[in-house]
Amino acid sequence: MTDPRIARLSLNQKTVNRCTVAEAVDGCAEFGIPAIGLWREPVHDIGVRKAAGLVRDAGLRVSSLCRGGFFTVEEGPQRRAAIDDNRRAIDEAADLRTPCLVLVVGGLPSGSRDLAAARLRVSDALVELAPYAGERGVRLALEPMHPVYCADRGVLSTLGQALAIAEPFPPEQVGVLVDTFHVWWDPEVFPQIERAGSRIAGFQVCDWITPLPADVLLGRGMMGDGHIDFTSLRAAVDAAGYSGDIEVEIFNEEVWASDPREVLRTMVERYLGTVCGPPHQTPEGPRRPGG
Repeated sequence: MTDPRIARLSLNQKTVNRCTVAEAVDGCAEFGIPAIGLWREPVHDIGVRKAAGLVRDAGLRVSSLCRGGFFTVEEGPQRRAAIDDNRRAIDEAADLRTPCLVLVVGGLPSGSRDLAAARLRVSDALVELAPYAGERGVRLALEPMHPVYCADRGVLSTLGQALAIAEPFPPEQVGVLVDTFHVWWDPEVFPQIERAGSRIAGFQVCDWITPLPADVLLGRGMMGDGHIDFTSLRAAVDAAGYSGDIEVEIFNEEVWASDPREVLRTMVERYLGTVCGPPHQTPEGPRRPGG
């Protein structure tokens, strides 16, 4: 019998990076994982319609589509192309029937040191994209990223910064993604999760491992292999009202090179033991999120 605790578990396709959409879907079905987070590139390899059919025929749901964003460049042809590509991503998310398009907003433009201007361009992009997303029934999920990625990938480094940009827009149009890898270190993470409330559009888990590899993008580990207190973060997200899928998204060459079936088997076991496990204990009793 499938453990009922995995009813919210989702495989982000990047965790089995060498698998096709069909192979990832088959893996989910084999291990009783009810949802999958898809990436646009492998979806494009087979077409959105076929990808949607594979997911539907397997009885799965699409928890998110990765990714849109990368629109922090200055106004001009490159920015217009990025905005147009984000509109296509919204259409793809709608066709896949996923409620959430993840936005990795982009880093500093080449030669720029103006963080404030780059962040303003994120807001300007949402002015154009949020109403269209709302019409298509898709929520844009701003993903704050660890500060190590600020220059090249994500000028939003904290959940608080992401919320400040999201809050002028209706929550059904613009929300935030809480990724444990990116936010676990933030001393304000628990009050900001509470502040986020209904704006939490997605929750992703993986561990922070040390030493980090030379390419820090690939420094995500399987839950339990690093330093993150998942149960406290999950409790905070649940208390804020989030009841959606919990995606496991791992960028790690060793994981990618492993047998995908073993990766999925370990993923389910670690999810049950860390994300669904008992809260972290202190000598005074259960640790209160943020306490």
